[in-house]
Amino acid sequence: MNTKLDGPVEPDPYMNRRAEERVAARFEVRFEQMEDAARALRAYSLNVSAGGLCLRTRKSYDVGAQVRLAMVIDGEDFHLTAVVAWVRDEAEAIGVRFIDVSEEDHERLRRVIASFKR
Repeated sequence: MNTKLDGPVEPDPYMNRRAEERVAARFEVRFEQMEDAARALRAYSLNVSAGGLCLRTRKSYDVGAQVRLAMVIDGEDFHLTAVVAWVRDEAEAIGVRFIDVSEEDHERLRRVIASFKR
């Protein structure tokens, strides 16, 4: 039996919206803004993809805040701009989405992340 739905179908709010596969990875992340570097203390990744990362930090951020990150992932040096996509205060974690990434850096990220899966 087919049934007709009235109105538009709402998207599943828990659906994974990531375009890139995320892998567990722990490495130090530095904030390039001096005021953030002083307040962030140590920041470490929990997982990473070519599109963003989950970051543990004691500094609170607002969703939509823009940050500059410097990190070394598997020997590759990255300096990237990101936007805070979500905040979990109780876990001292934020999710960031990389923006304005050059094609070269995007390919390097993909290559480094693929090496974690081996």
